[in-house]
Amino acid sequence: MMKRLLGAAAAVLSMALGVTGAAAQFGPPELIEAAKKEGKLVFYTANFAEVEIEVIRAFNKRFPEIKVEMVRAPGGQLITRFKTEAAANKLIADVMSHSDRGLMLELKDLFQDYAPPNAADYREDARVHPRLWPAITVGWAIAYNSALVKNPPKSWMDLTKDEYKGKIIGQVVAPSGGTTWTRAMFERQVLGEGYWAKQAALGIVHYPSGAPASDSLVRGEIQIAPLLYNIVYSKQKDGAPIEHVFGPEGVPIIPFAEGVPASSKNPNAAKLFINWRLSAEGQKFLVEQLAHLSSMKTPPAYPKGWDPAKMKVWLPKFDEFEKLRAGWLDEWNKTYNYRQ
Repeated sequence: MMKRLLGAAAAVLSMALGVTGAAAQFGPPELIEAAKKEGKLVFYTANFAEVEIEVIRAFNKRFPEIKVEMVRAPGGQLITRFKTEAAANKLIADVMSHSDRGLMLELKDLFQDYAPPNAADYREDARVHPRLWPAITVGWAIAYNSALVKNPPKSWMDLTKDEYKGKIIGQVVAPSGGTTWTRAMFERQVLGEGYWAKQAALGIVHYPSGAPASDSLVRGEIQIAPLLYNIVYSKQKDGAPIEHVFGPEGVPIIPFAEGVPASSKNPNAAKLFINWRLSAEGQKFLVEQLAHLSSMKTPPAYPKGWDPAKMKVWLPKFDEFEKLRAGWLDEWNKTYNYRQ
């Protein structure tokens, strides 16, 4: 009898600890219960659909009661849709996630006041507004075709070496979007004003986006390319002869911005979804399974080839990111002889 009582007490304690742990990570019990009652949410994203499908599956392993309907569109189209629906009072999004923090900042008044349970764990410079959070963070690596490159680069400065002259290096053009503008800004501010000119003199092959650049790297049409690490990782998983290094001068990162619209029909499910994405569990999944980085002050995991004692992330000052963009991109175009 006593054993049964002790066993029951242990079970109750275990359940209580489980609830407490879940509350600490994902929100208070009343939020979780309310989210389960809503049972669904609509998720607007400009991220790759394949990535977000995997994230949703992982979320549903933890919270199978909540159905996530994803609406994916390219960055500009998604912003236009969001604005148009909001103006007509027909916005159906419960969560909005976008890679361009500047565009999201312009929409800040359309979002609810919101903070996750672990808000203090996040870098303040990764956020542009208290209502918007960096659940997704991507970062730049230097990739190379290991079947062709016998003396691989070990740093960003190596990408200006004369031995890589003659269409060996390829890169996504700086004006293609916020991620590449971040890389270009890092090059100029950290590697020096002469970096672009030194590299352009090598004869760089230009690409409109990461997909064709990474495909060319696999085919050997180019041998080296700065690429977002999650793109590199997808090629490595497919068995391509692609290796990578993280530049010791710094790893430029791009935090996304996401929040809960003020008009959300399922605000509790929306907050629980973002809470999970921002939790240590969610960030660990994103880093280990999808090759993202994290905007947490102390990430719960690191990507392959990352030495926490040596590596450092680099994040642009947001006011400079917006203020310098047009003028510096014009200079970049001239330096690389690129015409849009």
